[in-house]
Amino acid sequence: MRVGLFVTCLVDLMRPRIGFATLRLLRSAGCEVVVPGTQTCCGQPGYNSGDRAGAKKLAQKMVAEFEHCEYIVAPSGSCAGMIRVHYPELFADAPDWQERVQALAAKTYELTDFLVRVAKLAAVPGTFAGSITYHDSCSGLRELGVQHQPRALLAKVSGLTLREMDEAQACCGFGGAFAVKFGDISTRIVDVKCDRIVQARTDAVVLGDLGCMLNIEGRLRRRGDSTTRVLHVAEVLAGVEDERS
Repeated sequence: MRVGLFVTCLVDLMRPRIGFATLRLLRSAGCEVVVPGTQTCCGQPGYNSGDRAGAKKLAQKMVAEFEHCEYIVAPSGSCAGMIRVHYPELFADAPDWQERVQALAAKTYELTDFLVRVAKLAAVPGTFAGSITYHDSCSGLRELGVQHQPRALLAKVSGLTLREMDEAQACCGFGGAFAVKFGDISTRIVDVKCDRIVQARTDAVVLGDLGCMLNIEGRLRRRGDSTTRVLHVAEVLAGVEDERS
């Protein structure tokens, strides 16, 4: 399978080892991985802020960069959701682009969804000596139905114990621009999430979106928790959570 890896802006800028972990997992699944060097943003920040014209330009750029691939995979439910769910709506008034956009959307997957449903990955290279709890990020869960897929893959990690937190499906309060526009509300929401993580009494919280990771990790550290690790599911599955990016 020829898979285009969409690294995402946050991964590229903030935690590139997630991208390398994703690459390792896709290769473990027997995929030929293509990483277009000119890729940038999927357009989600502009789209969420009302800049539809700017989002369209970035979407058109992405279509041109990735449409030759058999599949497109992103280590982010929010970015995959933007392409798969919102691109077709964004181009509803552009019939000359609609067919290309629909084709790209149909073959775009969040990482764990792709590994379980398409690649049918039988084993993962990672090991983890300890316990984790899992946070279901909103876009992956609500737009793409990503819930059992990461847990099915984590069950294959040698040494790992999963303990579910209460309200694992509840929002962490990030929501992109929401955390900036409504900081006080966002903080209240993430405080509840942090309480649930601490109550789970695990070594780490694992999730599939870097935006949520940064929000949760930042709040945990500001609350004085310096021990609970915050990891992307790709890092754990690939066994690169202790490697430097």
